[in-house]
Amino acid sequence: MTGLKRWWHEHRWSDDRGDASLQMAIVFPFVLLLTIAVVQGSMWYYARQIALTAAREGAAEARAYQAGPGDGSARAHEVLRRTAGDSLLGYSVSATSDGQRVRVQVSGTAQSMIPGVSGLRITQSASGPVERFTVPGE
Repeated sequence: MTGLKRWWHEHRWSDDRGDASLQMAIVFPFVLLLTIAVVQGSMWYYARQIALTAAREGAAEARAYQAGPGDGSARAHEVLRRTAGDSLLGYSVSATSDGQRVRVQVSGTAQSMIPGVSGLRITQSASGPVERFTVPGE
């Protein structure tokens, strides 16, 4: 055995008790933080999808023949009442039309996993041409 190798064998700790606990104390906060980040991201994505669905439903309603922006807004509110629950908080709906196109916008806040911290703000919109009666050839 060389001198360094012999010195290492004589002076190293004789057991490794407590190493796993020390490793877990160092690693666990990062694992917990990663888990919370994944759950928070999922909650943000779900709230975003709720807002987008409500905006699309509202736009489809407002585009219909002889319908108006108020019809689209009412439909979006109905969808949000049915689906938002605690996932999309403080939501608001606005619907506008210039006679050719209609646009429905839904805004709200995703629920936060961290107490005392407000969630992420979400805004989704959908638009489309207004349906109108036309005569072929004119």
